[in-house]
Amino acid sequence: MKIMKRTISSTVLVALLLVFSGVHLFAQTPDEAALIAKARKIHDEVITLDTHNDISTTNFTDAVNYTQDLQTQVNLPKMKRGGLDVSWMIVYTGQGELTEDGYKRAYANAIDKFDAIHRLTSKIAPSEIELALTSNDVRRIVKSGKKVAMIGVENAYPIGTDIKNIKDFAARGARYMSMAHNGHSQLADSNTGERDGKWLNNGLSELGKQAVHEMNKWGIMIDLSHPSKQANIQAIQLSKAPVIASHSGARAICDHSRNLSDEELELIKKNGGVVQAVAFRSYVKKEKSELRAAKTTEITQELAAQENFKLLSRADMMRLPETERADYAAKLRAFREKTNPIIRERLKAVAPDVNVADFVDHIDYLVKKIGIDHVGISSDFDGGGGVEGWDNAGETFNVTLELVRRGYTKKQIEKIWSGNLLRVLDQVQKIAKKMQAEK
Repeated sequence: MKIMKRTISSTVLVALLLVFSGVHLFAQTPDEAALIAKARKIHDEVITLDTHNDISTTNFTDAVNYTQDLQTQVNLPKMKRGGLDVSWMIVYTGQGELTEDGYKRAYANAIDKFDAIHRLTSKIAPSEIELALTSNDVRRIVKSGKKVAMIGVENAYPIGTDIKNIKDFAARGARYMSMAHNGHSQLADSNTGERDGKWLNNGLSELGKQAVHEMNKWGIMIDLSHPSKQANIQAIQLSKAPVIASHSGARAICDHSRNLSDEELELIKKNGGVVQAVAFRSYVKKEKSELRAAKTTEITQELAAQENFKLLSRADMMRLPETERADYAAKLRAFREKTNPIIRERLKAVAPDVNVADFVDHIDYLVKKIGIDHVGISSDFDGGGGVEGWDNAGETFNVTLELVRRGYTKKQIEKIWSGNLLRVLDQVQKIAKKMQAEK
């Protein structure tokens, strides 16, 4: 349970919080107001946990950091405003060359991000956020009134060919890791192989199979988001512990290679794992997302022509001399500030945005397909994620509201928001201790 900090009337508090959460208070029926109040009470009492928030280390300095309400989708003010308790901060490394030099650069990138997260929790804002390594840590920290940081590794490419780095990453706080991202790694094939049918490992490499054992041994949850279907199936078969998909949708609803097939879902259920549904527009509703993107481009080009402003591709912009590039960037910002409200208004009629209801459709499907004990929530904020209504941590309440609207109980919502994921973490760590004790 979260600590309740109510010092003014519950009616006034609910109204204020709904305003900050982006919930409109006008033209509400008594039934709607009661539903919102019910959702708010549940949201305040359960632990809310988002398993995938990307970071930039430039936002973890003394001058610029998460104590400030930055433009990032996640930071402490937004977490507090939206009632998001636990942010899994991601040590992400893009896939590079499978060479010693490539591994060296990737490792340095990963350590830089590990260090940034530790800097936030130990030096920048230790009174506001603390690093959790276990489910008991999470509950203790939430009870204290602070926010919680946890660490996930997106792409195990930085471990190189030294399997001992998995133990090192666990010691640094990593509690889940995927073996590939967008591009095949030395450990596993990526879902992106579906584009051209070219594979490197036919699932997991021999090193990848060893990595499954090492992650099991050192208490790191195996993450199935991003690797190929074949790699995922092999990882599930080899794992002695439950697995997770840290940020994936249901492929039956949205046919994207990043989403999970019914076959994978059934195997995850049998394994005892959990799928963290992701609020990423193109993984939630592909056609709706693509139409909106196309219409946005069309309207933007039209407005640019009216303003006599020449739009450049990012590649063309980067080719400009530095002074010209800075001048163009300033003009582009001004153009966007002027036209974005116009674009948003025009899009309403021709291409509605992917929204919270579309996102919760995936949760509904997953619950019906694999059961309430195997479903969780993720955003992929600051990594391309977000939908209308949950486009930053400050709007987190709207997810709970939609779940309540659909009839989910407090017990079910608690499982979806954090209970299931923390259960898997407990099981993974229990198995790890047993494996470490074996000779």
